[in-house]
Amino acid sequence: MRVAVADDHPMFRAGLRGLIEDSAGLEFAGEASDGAAAVELCRSIAPDVLLMDLRMPGLTGVDATRRIVAEMPGVAVLVLTMVEDDTSLLATLRAGARGYLLKGAAPDEIATAVKAAASGQVLFGAGIADRLTGLLAATRQEPHPFPELSARERDVLDLLAQGRANPDIARRLGLSEKTVRNNVSAILAKLRVADRPSAIVRAREAGLGARPGAQFDGFPGSWGSE
Repeated sequence: MRVAVADDHPMFRAGLRGLIEDSAGLEFAGEASDGAAAVELCRSIAPDVLLMDLRMPGLTGVDATRRIVAEMPGVAVLVLTMVEDDTSLLATLRAGARGYLLKGAAPDEIATAVKAAASGQVLFGAGIADRLTGLLAATRQEPHPFPELSARERDVLDLLAQGRANPDIARRLGLSEKTVRNNVSAILAKLRVADRPSAIVRAREAGLGARPGAQFDGFPGSWGSE
């Protein structure tokens, strides 16, 4: 079973390489230091499994996962990251990842998840599965007030309603800032509003953007570009 690694930290890549080479039935196939390189690596060697970080320079892990799954469905993408917020979890799964582990996972847990992904299973790390169940249950019980928006656009709108700027939204969703700007433009068009503050008003009126302990006292002083 051939396994590749995509992570921007050389020491972490080296550690994963050692883990793979020491695990029975696994073979190290190659490595990449960013999302674009991960896509090219999969195109050239077609590994059985790619261990993918989310936050990398250039093309993010989420966008790289989406491209790999679309172009090379035989490559199982398994996310291994330090990012553990709910928005990133859902964005990653929507992109087609076969599992989600945190970097604190034990070596045997990672090896087990790799083998599960290669066999077509979906596996989540400790605590992730329970959170995902709760998120999916909430999604089923509470239809979104803006059905005209795509899943990604709804995530962006929710973060907009929290008063977050484009760089923060990009970081939280594992997207590029250009992708976030494109999504904001699409949101404005679909909601038929003239500007970003107007979209935020509509989102908050619909109940989006609430965070525990958060208070909205008007709009932040700088919204950034669309």
